[in-house]
Amino acid sequence: MKTVRPYSPAIEEQMQRYYQSLNEKERRRYAAIEAVKLGYGGISYIHRVLGCVRGSIRLGIAELSDPAAMSEAGQRAPGGGRKSAFETIEGLDAAFLRVIERHTAGSPMDESIKWTHLTRQQIAERLAAEEGIRISVTVVDQLLENHQFRRRQALKRKATGSNPHRNQQFEKIHELVYSYQAAGEPVISIDTKKKS
Repeated sequence: MKTVRPYSPAIEEQMQRYYQSLNEKERRRYAAIEAVKLGYGGISYIHRVLGCVRGSIRLGIAELSDPAAMSEAGQRAPGGGRKSAFETIEGLDAAFLRVIERHTAGSPMDESIKWTHLTRQQIAERLAAEEGIRISVTVVDQLLENHQFRRRQALKRKATGSNPHRNQQFEKIHELVYSYQAAGEPVISIDTKKKS
């Protein structure tokens, strides 16, 4: 059986380029218009040419004959789409702050500037391991922004070598910080390498 091909390959290519430039709602409605124009077999043909789901084409056809649907703003119907992790994961902010608490530093010159030395992937992995919360690095980005963490940029141009006890040094500092805080003593962080 011969495949129906009402348009030339050049026109099909133009249709595909135009389709890719549209948003979700516009795509299904454009596909619907093209399918309706072709009549019998139009849905299958447009499905093949544009690579869209047949169900989306049918939905677009239904929307074209529904004035209420055509006047709706936005790409999806109200309530459509996946809910944000902030809506579905209870205690996400608190868990995030617990995970980065021991890996946070700030500017001695401006207390509003703070950062973490953990990467986005490390934060996501620690949330999964320590809190049982699985999120993407995109959500980690949003958490960092919501809590005003800045990306720290290293200014060091030349490596000064590594010390096998470097991590022990930071662990010791953290132990001292917690013991002083538990005793109600103040803790001051001083960056002695700051240049004015």
